[in-house]
Amino acid sequence: MKVLFIAGFGPIVRDARSSRRLYRDVLGIRFREAGGYLHTEKVRGANAFALWPLSQAAESCFGKPRWPKGIPVPQAWLEFDVEDVAEATQELKRRGYRLLVEARQEPWGQVVTRLMSPEGLLVGITYTPWMRGK
Repeated sequence: MKVLFIAGFGPIVRDARSSRRLYRDVLGIRFREAGGYLHTEKVRGANAFALWPLSQAAESCFGKPRWPKGIPVPQAWLEFDVEDVAEATQELKRRGYRLLVEARQEPWGQVVTRLMSPEGLLVGITYTPWMRGK
C-alpha cells in the first residue's frame, strides 16, 4: 500500500454548537457548510479540515444516523489517499482489519474504505480525484 497524501482530518462532532464556537468563532476558521458538515480546504497542512457530525459519519459507514453499540465512537476522522484503493482494501482484509466500508464510491466522487484505528480514529483509505488534479 502506498499513501500519497493526507486527504483530510477533523473532529467527529457530537455537539455542533460547541464545536462551531471553538473552530469557527474562536479560532476563526472559515468553513463552507453542506447540511451540517462544515469543511474547508483553506487551512495549510491539510487538504481538507472538516467538522463531521457523528450522525453523518454513522450514515456513511452503516447507512443509519446512529453509531452502533459495540463499536467505539470515533473522536476524529483521518483520510489517507492511496495509489490503489482496491489493492489497499484487500491488504487490510488480509491483515485482519475489520472494514466498515469497502472501496465504496461516495456521491461526491471519492472512493473510500473505512476502518477504526487502534486509537479510536475513523480512518479512510481513499481516492479523492479533485485533490489529484484530475
